[in-house]
Amino acid sequence: MMKDHAKLMQAFFVSGEIVGRKKLQKMIYIAKKLSFPFQEKYQFHFFGPYSEELTLRVEELCNMGFINEIKEKKSGYTQYRYSITEDGQAFLNAQAANPMPEVEGCLKDLNTQSSRFLELVSTMLYFEGLDEQELIEKVQKVKSKQNYTSEEIVQALSYIKHLSTVS
Repeated sequence: MMKDHAKLMQAFFVSGEIVGRKKLQKMIYIAKKLSFPFQEKYQFHFFGPYSEELTLRVEELCNMGFINEIKEKKSGYTQYRYSITEDGQAFLNAQAANPMPEVEGCLKDLNTQSSRFLELVSTMLYFEGLDEQELIEKVQKVKSKQNYTSEEIVQALSYIKHLSTVS
């Protein structure tokens, strides 16, 4: 059980601060799709791939004092900021080995992207078995409310290719 917590703790450590629950969900999903050994199961939800397991694991880490969750009121919604605590760092340092030494570049890169863009990228990865034209049509259908432009879709396809160079 704690091995999966340690992997998630490492994700917080290498990412620095992660702003937003949606962003966190998409970062871990995309890293998992890039073959990093995250174990959380995902299903398609309103904002793309979502893991209830990840939500519960983050809650556990907050309750253990390993992750700091700051709740901020924004205009019309609540935003969450996540960072590792000193106790979380001590827990991570106590682990015998770094569970994913090569994940840092990937997660830092993902953390520079917007939640909206990561929602698009993760949705495209969720339907990756489709050929490119079918994938574009599927994304436009399931994400119609987001009104992704053709340019954003091309950027997402390019970014997915780019991710293979940082992982």
